[in-house]
Amino acid sequence: MERYNDEIQLKDILIKLSEYKTELWNKKVKIILFSFLFFVFGILISFISATEYKADLTFVVENASSGNPSLGSLSGVASQFGFDLGSASSSTFSQENIMQLLKSRGVVEATLLRSESINGKKDLMVEHYLTFNKIRAGWEKLDEFNGVNYNDLHTLEHDSILGNIWQHITEDKLTVEIQDEETNIITLSYISVDERFAKQFTEVLIDEMSKMYIKHQTKQARNTLDFIQDRADSVFVELKKAEQEFAQIKDINQRIIKASGRLKELQLMREVEVLNTMYLEIIKNLEISKMTLLNKTPIINIIDKPILPLEEEKISKAAGILGGFLGGFLAVCFFVFRKLFRDALEEN
Repeated sequence: MERYNDEIQLKDILIKLSEYKTELWNKKVKIILFSFLFFVFGILISFISATEYKADLTFVVENASSGNPSLGSLSGVASQFGFDLGSASSSTFSQENIMQLLKSRGVVEATLLRSESINGKKDLMVEHYLTFNKIRAGWEKLDEFNGVNYNDLHTLEHDSILGNIWQHITEDKLTVEIQDEETNIITLSYISVDERFAKQFTEVLIDEMSKMYIKHQTKQARNTLDFIQDRADSVFVELKKAEQEFAQIKDINQRIIKASGRLKELQLMREVEVLNTMYLEIIKNLEISKMTLLNKTPIINIIDKPILPLEEEKISKAAGILGGFLGGFLAVCFFVFRKLFRDALEEN
């Protein structure tokens, strides 16, 4: 009995498949027409789409070491005066943070506001961007943005446009990814309709990121260096003043024999000795802070820069074939689901 039921179910399935096959065969002209339309649409897209160029730049970040053995003894001396010069470098910018830093609004906008020469014309990068992407040409009909130039004073309109450009670049044109996790090599890629702009943009972007990254990593050491330098200048001025007073008093007291008459001279001599000792120690700490600043400065090593001509990013003619297959698939799905819907209504 069960075998009989299985045979009936298999027979029903074969009948249904035959019905769908007949339905699709009857609609073959429409399916072919639909596939042809998608094929033509794909070909048109491949012809109409503009050629874009991809600039790739690979780099690696070498952080400062957590401690330089050669600075151990000097750092010990500095610690006596309350300066932590040999501590580990800041880890605020990890590898992932560096990748996000390249896409940050501050770095991208700083790049766009840099003046660079492209195709023989020197102008702000953002002005080149507006020209190459034909954005400025579209402003001629808009009174709100007509005449906006980033070489003039910045206004609310300037910031709004710059924000939109940053969003478009980071979402659609700029990619940052790790090429090799073992060696920590990072690949920066940017796509533009102008290959020279694409090349220049990636190089300027990595330069602006390096400035911000180094500035942050060396902030504490640089503050310490500036403080010690100011202190050294102040003590040096006091030392010179005390030496001059000591020399003058010594000349006046040449004929004085009693110690009470030479008291002022002894006091100034002691002050000069104290200031001289302080100055020598501060100069020593100043040299330590300079070495520490150098030791904590990270290095951005660029491995490969983009080289012209760049790789082209253009929709190939194969898009027509893919469009044809997609059109045929959609047409088949449409007719299959339409028959399923009709059969369900008939059964009810």
